[in-house]
Amino acid sequence: MTQIKENSTWNFNKELSMQACPVSFVMNKIGGHWKPIILYQLMSGPKRYSELRRAIPGITEKMLIQHLKQLQADDLVSRKAEAVVPPYVVYQFTTKGESLQPVLKAIAAWGYEQWNAEMI
Repeated sequence: MTQIKENSTWNFNKELSMQACPVSFVMNKIGGHWKPIILYQLMSGPKRYSELRRAIPGITEKMLIQHLKQLQADDLVSRKAEAVVPPYVVYQFTTKGESLQPVLKAIAAWGYEQWNAEMI
């Protein structure tokens, strides 16, 4: 994946939109295809990496690792590693991530409602 220069026009415009618009700020944190799905899976409680991988069959290992790192960097998810063999790593919401649960539930409810309406 090509790195974007920190002083690029794209980064400058992104920063401006995040400062001017709360929706842009949120979408930067939880937007994309996989992040909301990962967060939704964590709503039922802490999960090991392998549990997340099984719960989201379409995601590649690279994407799961990348998005978990981004969610950690944004302080939405925490990673707890136990020093045992084999390694035991658990991901769970931080306090900040917990505050997203009502939003995720609302998105899921809306999606379920629309999905059912299209299936009729």
